[in-house]
Amino acid sequence: MDWGTDLWDQYDHIDKHTQSGLDLVERYIKFVKERTEIEQSYAKQLRNLSKKYAKRGGKEEQDCKFSNHASLQEILNELNDYAGQRELIAENMMTGICVDLTKYLQDLKQERKTHLTDAKKAQQNLEISFKQLESIKKRFAKEWAETEKATQQAEKTENDINATRLDVEKAKTHAHGRIHTAEECRNDYAAQLQKYNKEQNFFYYTEIPQIFNKMQDMDELRIRRMAEGYCQFADIEKKVQPIISKCLEGISTAGVKINEKQ
Repeated sequence: MDWGTDLWDQYDHIDKHTQSGLDLVERYIKFVKERTEIEQSYAKQLRNLSKKYAKRGGKEEQDCKFSNHASLQEILNELNDYAGQRELIAENMMTGICVDLTKYLQDLKQERKTHLTDAKKAQQNLEISFKQLESIKKRFAKEWAETEKATQQAEKTENDINATRLDVEKAKTHAHGRIHTAEECRNDYAAQLQKYNKEQNFFYYTEIPQIFNKMQDMDELRIRRMAEGYCQFADIEKKVQPIISKCLEGISTAGVKINEKQ
């Protein structure tokens, strides 16, 4: 669908549709922010948990050589590293998604506002031109009526046997003046009508289609940016999965290497 061709008269629908797009971007940003808060809270709790169960006491106690004791300490260290990766997920989501999309959203709002303002201004200019046309048309109609009235009065005066030659000349002069004024008004009306028709044609076939096509491009770009943002949501976590897997492998290794005979 081409907005400029198929939706040239759907300003309100385009306004509403593009606004819903902005709302979706804002909603997604809020969603990701809440996700980062969950990750940060989770990481903090994991660090606190690791710290809580870490070995305490003197150096001799901390350097305990029993494998099951030592492995637990290794598990806690790996868990602490694991928490760091959860923090990294939160940080990358905040900077890579929330910050970038927030800036993009502000630019998008301004661009949308500009396009809608241009469309409104174009509509207002056409309405002003039409009002000018109507005003000139009324003036022409009034002058034409006055011209007919003056012409009839001149004919009546000319046929009046009681009218003097001066009266007849005066009536004819007045009628000619009215005809001249009416002709000027008709020329003004014709010029304004031609101007309005040209502006109307430009408005419907060029100006509004161009504005709405720009808004379509803007909205399609927004959708692509949203798609990228959705993929980032998974990609950011995928990037740290190797390190997370390494932490989990470290935990498994700590359990496997325990030797009960020792």
